[in-house]
Amino acid sequence: MAAQKKDSQRFSEIRSSKALRDFTIGERFEAGIQLRGTEVKSIRAGKAQINDAFARVEKGEVWLHNAHIEQYAFGNIHNHDAKRIRKLLLHRRHIDKIQRTLEAGGNHALVPLRMYFKNALVKVEVGLGTGKKLFDRRDDLKKAAVQREISQALKERHR
Repeated sequence: MAAQKKDSQRFSEIRSSKALRDFTIGERFEAGIQLRGTEVKSIRAGKAQINDAFARVEKGEVWLHNAHIEQYAFGNIHNHDAKRIRKLLLHRRHIDKIQRTLEAGGNHALVPLRMYFKNALVKVEVGLGTGKKLFDRRDDLKKAAVQREISQALKERHR
């Protein structure tokens, strides 16, 4: 019997497009997330977005705010709220490290970078980021444009 091919339409991961644009990411952490059954089904269908999401440390626990997970289409009256606050599951030493960094001052934030499945569990990659200034973003755009021109020139040369 031939091996089944993976469905290309299936969810692979959800990324935050604004995170790397607006923040310089330092340390990254892999966190579990407390979800309800219908939320997992919606994520599996790719019906979630974390572009406007952020995380906070409150009373020794990390909470994910503004993550939008669409209501499950085949759910019932016990369907979840799309914008509810969800708990992130991290080791105590990681939470303490994050809290120390955020309380140290500066322009630090805990930003969700991507949401993905690891085996059967949903994981969220969060990063400690420092906000970029306008001139930093402009520099990044210039570097990307130069890199794009170089790759196009190399492609033309190889033809």
